[in-house]
Amino acid sequence: MSTLSHIEALQDKHAHLEKIIEEEQHRPDPDEARIHELKREKLKIKDEISALNGATSMNGQQVNNGVTRH
Repeated sequence: MSTLSHIEALQDKHAHLEKIIEEEQHRPDPDEARIHELKREKLKIKDEISALNGATSMNGQQVNNGVTRH
């Protein structure tokens, strides 16, 4: 898997986690522990995306710095 495709996969996972978090927050009795864990995982992914973006920028490849894609 190339670095760019890895970043895209991470962006997709990040967006999916955001959707799950939003759904959980809108439940009548949201599970705060689950929301906290999902947010922690989302932050790890964002950090990994940032690290990979830095690595690819150093190699002369241009990468979209956005975390989510629409």
